[in-house]
Amino acid sequence: MLLIELLFLCYFGYVVSYTTIFSFGGLLFYKIPEQIENAPRKFCVLIPCYKEDLVILDVARKALEQSYSRTNYTVVVIADSLQPATLAALRELPIRVVEVHFESSTKVKSLNAALQALPQEYEYAVILDADNVMEFTYLEKMNKSLSPQVRAIQGQRKPKNQNNSLAVLDGVSEAINNHIYRQGSVALGLSSSISGSGVVFDFQLIKQKLGGMDSVGGFDRELEVLLLSDGIKVAYQKEAIVLDEKVSKSKTFQNQRKRWISSQYIYLRKYFTVGMRALFKGNFTFFNSTVLRNIQLPRLINIGLLTSLTLILYFVRQDLFFGYAIWVAFFAFNTISILLAIPREFYTRKLALAFLKLPFLFLNMLLLLFKLKGANKKFIHTPHESVMGRE
Repeated sequence: MLLIELLFLCYFGYVVSYTTIFSFGGLLFYKIPEQIENAPRKFCVLIPCYKEDLVILDVARKALEQSYSRTNYTVVVIADSLQPATLAALRELPIRVVEVHFESSTKVKSLNAALQALPQEYEYAVILDADNVMEFTYLEKMNKSLSPQVRAIQGQRKPKNQNNSLAVLDGVSEAINNHIYRQGSVALGLSSSISGSGVVFDFQLIKQKLGGMDSVGGFDRELEVLLLSDGIKVAYQKEAIVLDEKVSKSKTFQNQRKRWISSQYIYLRKYFTVGMRALFKGNFTFFNSTVLRNIQLPRLINIGLLTSLTLILYFVRQDLFFGYAIWVAFFAFNTISILLAIPREFYTRKLALAFLKLPFLFLNMLLLLFKLKGANKKFIHTPHESVMGRE
């Protein structure tokens, strides 16, 4: 009993400490100083698109609506398995269409194909998802944030839709990630995590790094590691906003999370040893990105398990070797830290109603841990259906 209690205490002590430190660290975040003298740079906006006929036309048109001069950026739709009518409509827009065909499609393959096909005139590349919409000043703000010291910047992803409780909770989860793993990490001198979209890279840098990758899922996790291996930290520009469609169907949610959890532990296993070596060499940034972030269970599972344990252990509190008060403290600090990471704009009636769905999602996520076999061996597509102005 003592050993089991000690193991639970060690794990949740770590989880709560990490969440608390980086959540409060997020309060210390300051935005990247704008480089006023920055001349306009040439961007390519890469939009990998796999069977997204429903949304891609609207997304491509929205991508052309930027305060940044049209002469200094090109929208590139990487078309994989689109219908002929969709391709024809895309080619009528002032964008570039790179059509690709793969026996087994992945985002990395699509991006590599586009980067090889594009001319070398571009200085920076923006990666979006096929449902993403950049806010009007996104490119302008990114251009002002770039410098020889800042070669990779993650923008802030915000929800594009809140059409049901699942979409609301997915948006809240993204907001917490922004605060803890991006804002908090950068504020404490570490590297921002990469979302996989809404992110800007030096063109030659991303071409080189992606060219050596064959990731199926979670390419963003491995890309961050490869950047850090060269000493390149990812910055975070909170004011450069990309709207991202949140999942609103249970099956889509499960498939997406299954892919994410699987890739998390695959890259933990792949980079655990080198991450531990980095710690002993004093490279805490690399250790944080390869080990500390990945060794945790998904946040919702942690919240559910900690809540359940705190309730259950109350009835055997007399038998606990380390006492019950420490579990109450863990629960309190974790709850406060999570609530602190949620922006005020999310505190609405919709969120209160969405919280009622949390026990159901917790159980689903817990079951997913036993269904991860093979999840990262093939591309799991997340379909999108939201169009701006309609939920």
